[in-house]
Amino acid sequence: MHRATLPAAALLGITALALTGCQGASAGEVPAETADPDAPITMATLPLGDDPTAVNPIDVFAELFEEATGRTVEIVDVPDYLSVVEAIRADHVDIGIMSGFPSALAVNTGKVDAVVAFGGDDNPVSTCVVLEDSPVTTLDDLKGKTVAFADQASSSGYFMPVYMLHEAGLEQGTDYKAIFAGGHEGSFAALAQGQVDAACTAIMLTQLGKPMFPFEEGEWRAVGESPSMSVQGAVLGRQSLDAETRKTVAEGIAAVFSAENAEALGAFGSFVGLEQIVAPDAALFAPFAEIAGVAGVELKDLQ
Repeated sequence: MHRATLPAAALLGITALALTGCQGASAGEVPAETADPDAPITMATLPLGDDPTAVNPIDVFAELFEEATGRTVEIVDVPDYLSVVEAIRADHVDIGIMSGFPSALAVNTGKVDAVVAFGGDDNPVSTCVVLEDSPVTTLDDLKGKTVAFADQASSSGYFMPVYMLHEAGLEQGTDYKAIFAGGHEGSFAALAQGQVDAACTAIMLTQLGKPMFPFEEGEWRAVGESPSMSVQGAVLGRQSLDAETRKTVAEGIAAVFSAENAEALGAFGSFVGLEQIVAPDAALFAPFAEIAGVAGVELKDLQ
């Protein structure tokens, strides 16, 4: 496994992601040519976990994927969710693993393919976390408060909790102030430092505990639960990815996301046990449109 950081200049096109026309090939129009079967597979990702005493879930994934496929994995660190999408769209990397909403946004541009999709389950996705001594006990109590979200393209750290608050009668910018902390860890830090009244995040992170979730039992409380998602996430791929590499990726994903690897995969472990849909149709992501609209993002505007 190799690791690198994509230069910031290479990501300047991210703003154009929402503006470019739908010119790319469809998922069914896979390039016929075959790439070097021994070439590394490059993967863009956000760093998951900075605890030097813990094994990084991304490194675990890379090691397991290399064992399963015989292909070297090169991890490319990028700053945020949309930068993962942009790195794939611009052919800087081969793949990226994303949650439902950034996957839906990416596929909807017509310039990024979903190589494998992870089906949804009936479990709630998100919650809002407050400190134990907070006067906030229900979602209604967040009216007039400041709420931290992870990232504007995060499923569990933005879209789903915003929808949860909307369903409770609270609208962003009117009933509560939203800040974006650049990631789940930033949201937790803002809450711990008293900069916000609540931090909205993935329920799964609160269950994982340290180092993914920094608060001890008795230091925090969860307020509210969001609905489930019809698609939990996807392995996104560049449209120029050859057919043989797509097959290798799909087979590697099936091997990595098995029950025996769930604990070692940490935050990625939430995909274990979910249905894996190879080369899914873009229509699979259609149910995200309503929730995205609540957050002020219209999927049709990204076409």
